[in-house]
Amino acid sequence: MTYMMLLRGSISDNPLISRNYKGDVSMSEIDYFMPLLMQKEEESALTPLLSRGKVHFLWIKHSNIYLVALTMKNANASLVYSFLYKVVEVFSEYFKELEEESIRDNFVIVYELLDELMDFGFPQTTDSKILQEYITQQGNKLDTGKSRVPPTVTNAVSWRSEGIKYKKNEVFIDVIESVNLLVNANGSVLLSEIVGSIKLKVFLSGMPELRLGLNDRVLFEITGRGKNKSVELEDVKFHQCVRLSRFDNDRTISFIPPDGDFELMSYRLNTQVKPLIWIESVIEKFSHSRVEIMVKGGKEYLMRAHFGLPSVENEELEGRPPISVRFEIPYFTVSGIQVRYMKIIEKSGYQALPWVRYITQSGDYQLRTH
Repeated sequence: MTYMMLLRGSISDNPLISRNYKGDVSMSEIDYFMPLLMQKEEESALTPLLSRGKVHFLWIKHSNIYLVALTMKNANASLVYSFLYKVVEVFSEYFKELEEESIRDNFVIVYELLDELMDFGFPQTTDSKILQEYITQQGNKLDTGKSRVPPTVTNAVSWRSEGIKYKKNEVFIDVIESVNLLVNANGSVLLSEIVGSIKLKVFLSGMPELRLGLNDRVLFEITGRGKNKSVELEDVKFHQCVRLSRFDNDRTISFIPPDGDFELMSYRLNTQVKPLIWIESVIEKFSHSRVEIMVKGGKEYLMRAHFGLPSVENEELEGRPPISVRFEIPYFTVSGIQVRYMKIIEKSGYQALPWVRYITQSGDYQLRTH
Protein backbone atom coordinates (compact mmCIF):
# COMPACT_ATOMS: atom_id res chain seq x y z
CA MET A 1 0.00 0.00 0.00
CA THR A 2 1.36 3.42 -0.87
CA TYR A 3 -1.08 5.92 0.50
CA MET A 4 -3.75 6.00 3.18
CA MET A 5 -6.46 8.58 3.84
CA LEU A 6 -9.24 9.18 6.36
CA LEU A 7 -12.15 11.19 4.98
CA ARG A 8 -15.42 12.49 6.26
CA GLY A 9 -18.59 11.17 4.71
CA SER A 10 -19.60 14.24 2.68
CA ILE A 11 -18.72 14.69 -0.99
CA SER A 12 -17.69 18.30 -0.35
CA ASP A 13 -15.44 17.59 2.62
CA ASN A 14 -11.68 17.66 2.46
CA PRO A 15 -9.71 14.70 3.84
CA LEU A 16 -9.34 14.71 7.60
CA ILE A 17 -5.89 13.22 7.65
CA SER A 18 -3.54 11.45 5.24
CA ARG A 19 -0.26 9.58 5.12
CA ASN A 20 1.75 8.94 1.95
CA TYR A 21 3.97 5.94 2.64
CA LYS A 22 5.88 5.66 -0.65
CA GLY A 23 5.33 8.93 -2.48
CA ASP A 24 4.45 7.38 -5.84
CA VAL A 25 0.77 8.43 -5.72
CA SER A 26 -0.09 12.10 -6.04
CA MET A 27 -1.79 13.65 -3.00
CA SER A 28 -4.40 15.16 -5.31
CA GLU A 29 -5.72 11.75 -6.42
CA ILE A 30 -7.89 11.48 -3.32
CA ASP A 31 -10.00 14.38 -4.62
CA TYR A 32 -11.49 12.00 -7.18
CA PHE A 33 -12.55 9.36 -4.67
CA MET A 34 -15.82 10.81 -3.32
CA PRO A 35 -17.21 11.91 -6.74
CA LEU A 36 -16.33 8.44 -8.10
CA LEU A 37 -17.98 6.74 -5.14
CA MET A 38 -21.16 8.82 -5.50
CA GLN A 39 -21.27 8.13 -9.23
CA LYS A 40 -20.95 4.37 -8.75
CA GLU A 41 -23.58 4.48 -6.00
CA GLU A 42 -26.05 6.22 -8.31
CA GLU A 43 -25.36 3.61 -11.01
CA SER A 44 -25.87 0.79 -8.47
CA ALA A 45 -22.37 -0.37 -9.38
CA LEU A 46 -20.61 0.38 -6.08
CA THR A 47 -17.76 -2.02 -5.23
CA PRO A 48 -15.15 -2.16 -2.42
CA LEU A 49 -12.47 -1.33 -5.00
CA LEU A 50 -12.78 1.70 -7.28
CA SER A 51 -10.34 2.61 -10.02
CA ARG A 52 -9.48 5.79 -11.90
CA GLY A 53 -6.85 5.27 -14.55
CA LYS A 54 -3.88 3.56 -12.91
CA VAL A 55 -4.93 4.49 -9.38
CA HIS A 56 -6.96 2.03 -7.30
CA PHE A 57 -9.01 3.06 -4.26
CA LEU A 58 -9.58 0.32 -1.65
CA TRP A 59 -11.99 1.62 0.96
CA ILE A 60 -14.19 0.82 3.95
CA LYS A 61 -16.65 2.95 5.89
CA HIS A 62 -16.85 3.15 9.67
CA SER A 63 -19.37 5.44 11.34
CA ASN A 64 -19.14 8.73 9.42
CA ILE A 65 -15.61 8.17 8.12
CA TYR A 66 -14.22 6.57 4.98
CA LEU A 67 -10.83 4.90 5.29
CA VAL A 68 -9.19 4.74 1.88
CA ALA A 69 -5.99 3.10 0.68
CA LEU A 70 -4.55 4.15 -2.68
CA THR A 71 -2.17 2.15 -4.81
CA MET A 72 -0.94 2.03 -8.40
CA LYS A 73 0.22 -1.56 -8.15
CA ASN A 74 -1.44 -4.95 -8.21
CA ALA A 75 -1.55 -5.03 -4.43
CA ASN A 76 -2.74 -7.85 -2.17
CA ALA A 77 -6.32 -6.65 -1.66
CA SER A 78 -7.11 -8.97 1.27
CA LEU A 79 -4.02 -7.68 3.11
CA VAL A 80 -5.06 -4.06 2.51
CA TYR A 81 -8.59 -4.61 3.79
CA SER A 82 -7.32 -6.52 6.82
CA PHE A 83 -5.06 -3.57 7.55
CA LEU A 84 -7.89 -1.03 7.21
CA TYR A 85 -10.08 -2.96 9.63
CA LYS A 86 -7.12 -3.28 11.99
CA VAL A 87 -6.70 0.51 11.87
CA VAL A 88 -10.34 0.87 12.92
CA GLU A 89 -9.77 -1.56 15.78
CA VAL A 90 -6.62 0.23 17.01
CA PHE A 91 -8.14 3.71 16.79
CA SER A 92 -11.28 2.49 18.58
CA GLU A 93 -9.09 1.11 21.39
CA TYR A 94 -7.42 4.51 21.74
CA PHE A 95 -10.37 6.86 21.29
CA LYS A 96 -13.34 4.64 22.30
CA GLU A 97 -15.27 5.85 19.25
CA LEU A 98 -13.72 6.32 15.81
CA GLU A 99 -15.47 9.29 14.28
CA GLU A 100 -14.68 12.72 12.91
CA GLU A 101 -14.53 14.42 16.30
CA SER A 102 -12.16 11.87 17.85
CA ILE A 103 -9.82 12.17 14.86
CA ARG A 104 -9.81 15.97 15.08
CA ASP A 105 -9.09 15.87 18.81
CA ASN A 106 -6.15 13.48 18.41
CA PHE A 107 -4.27 14.50 15.26
CA VAL A 108 -0.84 14.03 16.85
CA ILE A 109 -1.56 10.53 18.14
CA VAL A 110 -3.23 9.53 14.87
CA TYR A 111 -0.12 10.48 12.89
CA GLU A 112 2.11 8.62 15.36
CA LEU A 113 -0.07 5.55 15.08
CA LEU A 114 -0.06 5.68 11.28
CA ASP A 115 3.73 5.82 11.34
CA GLU A 116 3.94 2.78 13.61
CA LEU A 117 1.18 0.75 11.98
CA MET A 118 2.85 0.79 8.57
CA ASP A 119 6.32 1.47 7.17
CA PHE A 120 6.93 2.12 3.48
CA GLY A 121 3.71 0.36 2.53
CA PHE A 122 4.21 -2.71 4.73
CA PRO A 123 2.13 -3.36 7.88
CA GLN A 124 4.18 -3.39 11.08
CA THR A 125 2.96 -3.37 14.70
CA THR A 126 -0.85 -3.57 14.71
CA ASP A 127 -1.51 -4.79 18.24
CA SER A 128 -3.08 -1.96 20.23
CA LYS A 129 -1.82 -3.29 23.59
CA ILE A 130 1.78 -3.15 22.35
CA LEU A 131 1.31 0.26 20.73
CA GLN A 132 -0.05 1.66 23.98
CA GLU A 133 3.25 0.87 25.68
CA TYR A 134 5.05 3.60 23.77
CA ILE A 135 2.33 5.73 22.14
CA THR A 136 0.31 7.15 24.99
CA GLN A 137 -2.65 9.49 24.80
CA GLN A 138 -0.29 12.23 25.95
CA GLY A 139 1.82 11.89 22.86
CA ASN A 140 3.80 15.09 23.45
CA LYS A 141 5.18 13.62 26.71
CA LEU A 142 7.12 10.84 25.04
CA ASP A 143 10.74 10.50 26.13
CA THR A 144 12.61 10.87 22.85
CA GLY A 145 15.96 10.17 24.49
CA LYS A 146 15.18 6.46 24.74
CA SER A 147 14.35 3.89 22.14
CA ARG A 148 10.62 3.95 21.46
CA VAL A 149 10.51 0.30 20.47
CA PRO A 150 9.50 -1.91 23.43
CA PRO A 151 11.02 -5.38 23.82
CA THR A 152 7.73 -6.98 22.83
CA VAL A 153 8.08 -5.75 19.24
CA THR A 154 11.21 -7.81 18.68
CA ASN A 155 10.28 -10.78 20.88
CA ALA A 156 8.83 -13.99 19.50
CA VAL A 157 5.76 -13.21 21.62
CA SER A 158 5.07 -9.70 20.36
CA TRP A 159 1.56 -9.53 21.83
CA ARG A 160 2.61 -9.84 25.46
CA SER A 161 5.02 -7.84 27.62
CA GLU A 162 7.42 -9.40 30.08
CA GLY A 163 7.37 -8.68 33.81
CA ILE A 164 3.59 -8.72 34.25
CA LYS A 165 2.60 -9.40 37.87
CA TYR A 166 -0.74 -9.97 39.61
CA LYS A 167 -1.50 -10.70 43.24
CA LYS A 168 -4.32 -13.02 42.19
CA ASN A 169 -3.88 -15.05 39.00
CA GLU A 170 -7.16 -15.66 37.17
CA VAL A 171 -8.54 -16.40 33.71
CA PHE A 172 -12.15 -15.66 32.77
CA ILE A 173 -13.51 -17.55 29.76
CA ASP A 174 -16.70 -16.45 28.00
CA VAL A 175 -18.23 -18.83 25.45
CA ILE A 176 -20.72 -16.72 23.52
CA GLU A 177 -22.99 -18.08 20.79
CA SER A 178 -25.27 -16.00 18.57
CA VAL A 179 -28.19 -17.71 16.84
CA ASN A 180 -29.14 -16.57 13.34
CA LEU A 181 -32.58 -17.86 12.44
CA LEU A 182 -35.27 -17.21 9.83
CA VAL A 183 -38.64 -18.94 10.20
CA ASN A 184 -41.47 -18.61 7.69
CA ALA A 185 -45.10 -18.00 8.58
CA ASN A 186 -45.85 -21.74 8.54
CA GLY A 187 -43.22 -22.48 11.16
CA SER A 188 -40.59 -23.97 8.83
CA VAL A 189 -36.97 -23.01 9.47
CA LEU A 190 -35.57 -21.43 6.29
CA LEU A 191 -32.14 -20.50 7.61
CA SER A 192 -30.27 -21.31 10.78
CA GLU A 193 -26.69 -21.11 11.96
CA ILE A 194 -24.68 -20.60 15.12
CA VAL A 195 -21.84 -18.10 15.23
CA GLY A 196 -19.68 -18.54 18.31
CA SER A 197 -16.67 -16.95 19.94
CA ILE A 198 -14.49 -17.72 22.93
CA LYS A 199 -13.30 -14.58 24.69
CA LEU A 200 -10.74 -14.46 27.45
CA LYS A 201 -9.93 -11.97 30.17
CA VAL A 202 -6.44 -12.83 31.41
CA PHE A 203 -4.89 -11.70 34.69
CA LEU A 204 -1.78 -13.89 34.86
CA SER A 205 1.76 -13.12 35.97
CA GLY A 206 4.85 -13.89 33.95
CA MET A 207 4.78 -15.63 30.58
CA PRO A 208 2.31 -18.51 31.04
CA GLU A 209 1.37 -21.16 28.51
CA LEU A 210 -2.32 -22.03 28.36
CA ARG A 211 -3.92 -25.14 26.93
CA LEU A 212 -7.64 -25.15 26.27
CA GLY A 213 -9.59 -28.37 25.79
CA LEU A 214 -12.99 -28.44 24.08
CA ASN A 215 -15.38 -31.26 23.22
CA ASP A 216 -14.20 -30.99 19.62
CA ARG A 217 -15.50 -33.82 17.42
CA VAL A 218 -12.27 -34.18 15.43
CA LEU A 219 -10.29 -34.43 18.68
CA PHE A 220 -12.71 -37.03 20.03
CA GLU A 221 -12.29 -39.09 16.87
CA ILE A 222 -8.49 -38.90 17.13
CA THR A 223 -8.54 -40.04 20.76
CA GLY A 224 -11.21 -42.68 20.24
CA ARG A 225 -13.94 -41.04 22.31
CA GLY A 226 -17.61 -41.16 21.38
CA LYS A 227 -19.39 -38.49 19.35
CA ASN A 228 -22.46 -38.07 21.53
CA LYS A 229 -21.32 -34.96 23.36
CA SER A 230 -18.88 -33.57 20.81
CA VAL A 231 -19.24 -30.56 18.51
CA GLU A 232 -18.06 -30.21 14.92
CA LEU A 233 -16.57 -26.73 14.56
CA GLU A 234 -16.47 -25.01 11.17
CA ASP A 235 -14.73 -21.87 9.90
CA VAL A 236 -12.51 -21.72 12.97
CA LYS A 237 -10.45 -18.54 13.28
CA PHE A 238 -7.79 -18.11 15.97
CA HIS A 239 -5.99 -15.19 17.58
CA GLN A 240 -2.38 -14.91 16.45
CA CYS A 241 -1.17 -16.25 19.80
CA VAL A 242 -2.46 -19.79 19.09
CA ARG A 243 0.11 -22.29 17.82
CA LEU A 244 -1.60 -23.31 14.59
CA SER A 245 0.82 -26.12 13.76
CA ARG A 246 0.01 -27.85 17.02
CA PHE A 247 -3.72 -27.45 16.47
CA ASP A 248 -3.38 -28.96 12.99
CA ASN A 249 -1.43 -31.90 14.37
CA ASP A 250 -3.44 -32.91 17.44
CA ARG A 251 -6.22 -30.27 17.82
CA THR A 252 -4.56 -28.86 20.95
CA ILE A 253 -5.31 -25.15 21.49
CA SER A 254 -2.01 -24.03 23.00
CA PHE A 255 -0.99 -20.38 23.41
CA ILE A 256 0.76 -17.68 25.41
CA PRO A 257 -2.06 -15.17 25.90
CA PRO A 258 -2.07 -11.38 25.62
CA ASP A 259 -2.71 -9.53 28.87
CA GLY A 260 -6.32 -8.49 29.48
CA ASP A 261 -9.25 -8.93 27.09
CA PHE A 262 -9.03 -10.63 23.70
CA GLU A 263 -10.94 -13.03 21.46
CA LEU A 264 -9.17 -16.36 21.42
CA MET A 265 -11.21 -17.93 18.62
CA SER A 266 -14.41 -17.76 16.61
CA TYR A 267 -16.32 -20.51 14.86
CA ARG A 268 -19.51 -21.27 12.97
CA LEU A 269 -21.93 -24.19 13.04
CA ASN A 270 -24.15 -24.56 10.00
CA THR A 271 -26.65 -26.81 11.74
CA GLN A 272 -30.42 -26.98 11.97
CA VAL A 273 -31.48 -25.05 15.06
CA LYS A 274 -34.90 -25.40 16.62
CA PRO A 275 -36.39 -21.99 17.48
CA LEU A 276 -35.42 -21.16 21.05
CA ILE A 277 -38.13 -18.53 21.35
CA TRP A 278 -41.38 -18.77 19.43
CA ILE A 279 -43.55 -15.77 18.57
CA GLU A 280 -47.08 -15.87 17.17
CA SER A 281 -48.85 -12.79 15.88
CA VAL A 282 -52.41 -12.18 14.72
CA ILE A 283 -53.43 -8.94 13.04
CA GLU A 284 -57.15 -8.17 12.69
CA LYS A 285 -58.51 -5.20 10.79
CA PHE A 286 -61.96 -3.84 11.41
CA SER A 287 -63.12 -1.78 8.47
CA HIS A 288 -63.24 1.98 9.04
CA SER A 289 -62.54 1.64 12.73
CA ARG A 290 -59.54 -0.11 14.24
CA VAL A 291 -56.67 -2.57 13.98
CA GLU A 292 -55.93 -5.16 16.66
CA ILE A 293 -52.56 -6.87 16.96
CA MET A 294 -51.94 -9.87 19.21
CA VAL A 295 -48.40 -11.08 19.85
CA LYS A 296 -47.88 -14.29 21.83
CA GLY A 297 -44.49 -15.52 22.96
CA GLY A 298 -44.49 -19.15 24.01
CA LYS A 299 -46.79 -19.80 26.99
CA GLU A 300 -45.68 -16.97 29.22
CA TYR A 301 -46.27 -13.66 27.49
CA LEU A 302 -49.21 -12.24 25.60
CA MET A 303 -49.52 -8.71 24.28
CA ARG A 304 -52.56 -7.11 22.70
CA ALA A 305 -52.41 -3.73 21.01
CA HIS A 306 -55.52 -1.83 19.98
CA PHE A 307 -55.26 1.08 17.55
CA GLY A 308 -58.27 3.30 17.07
CA LEU A 309 -58.18 4.80 13.60
CA PRO A 310 -60.17 7.71 12.20
CA SER A 311 -60.65 5.88 8.91
CA VAL A 312 -59.39 2.69 7.28
CA GLU A 313 -60.28 2.85 3.59
CA ASN A 314 -57.60 0.65 2.00
CA GLU A 315 -58.41 -3.04 2.40
CA GLU A 316 -55.54 -4.26 0.19
CA LEU A 317 -53.02 -6.67 1.64
CA GLU A 318 -49.82 -4.96 2.65
CA GLY A 319 -46.33 -6.26 3.29
CA ARG A 320 -45.71 -7.31 6.87
CA PRO A 321 -42.12 -7.28 8.04
CA PRO A 322 -40.92 -10.24 10.11
CA ILE A 323 -40.74 -10.03 13.88
CA SER A 324 -37.19 -9.53 15.14
CA VAL A 325 -36.42 -11.06 18.52
CA ARG A 326 -33.67 -10.05 20.95
CA PHE A 327 -32.74 -12.29 23.87
CA GLU A 328 -29.87 -13.56 26.02
CA ILE A 329 -29.78 -16.92 27.79
CA PRO A 330 -27.04 -17.43 30.43
CA TYR A 331 -25.43 -20.77 31.35
CA PHE A 332 -26.39 -22.33 28.00
CA THR A 333 -24.98 -22.93 24.51
CA VAL A 334 -27.08 -24.13 21.58
CA SER A 335 -24.27 -26.16 20.05
CA GLY A 336 -23.41 -27.96 23.28
CA ILE A 337 -19.80 -26.82 23.18
CA GLN A 338 -17.99 -27.26 26.49
CA VAL A 339 -14.69 -26.18 27.97
CA ARG A 340 -13.35 -29.51 29.23
CA TYR A 341 -10.21 -28.09 30.80
CA MET A 342 -7.91 -25.07 30.95
CA LYS A 343 -4.30 -25.85 31.91
CA ILE A 344 -2.11 -22.96 33.00
CA ILE A 345 1.63 -23.61 33.01
CA GLU A 346 4.14 -21.03 34.24
CA LYS A 347 7.76 -21.60 35.29
CA SER A 348 7.19 -20.11 38.76
CA GLY A 349 4.56 -22.79 39.39
CA TYR A 350 1.81 -20.53 40.77
CA GLN A 351 -1.79 -21.71 41.01
CA ALA A 352 -4.36 -19.93 38.85
CA LEU A 353 -8.14 -20.09 38.77
CA PRO A 354 -10.03 -20.43 35.45
CA TRP A 355 -13.68 -19.31 35.38
CA VAL A 356 -16.05 -20.29 32.57
CA ARG A 357 -19.31 -18.63 31.57
CA TYR A 358 -21.68 -19.69 28.76
CA ILE A 359 -24.05 -17.28 26.99
CA THR A 360 -26.48 -17.75 24.11
CA GLN A 361 -27.88 -14.65 22.48
CA SER A 362 -29.90 -13.66 19.46
CA GLY A 363 -28.13 -12.75 16.25
CA ASP A 364 -30.31 -12.11 13.21
CA TYR A 365 -33.36 -13.89 14.67
CA GLN A 366 -36.54 -13.31 12.67
CA LEU A 367 -39.96 -14.92 12.45
CA ARG A 368 -42.22 -14.12 9.50
CA THR A 369 -45.91 -13.37 10.10
CA HIS A 370 -49.02 -14.28 8.15
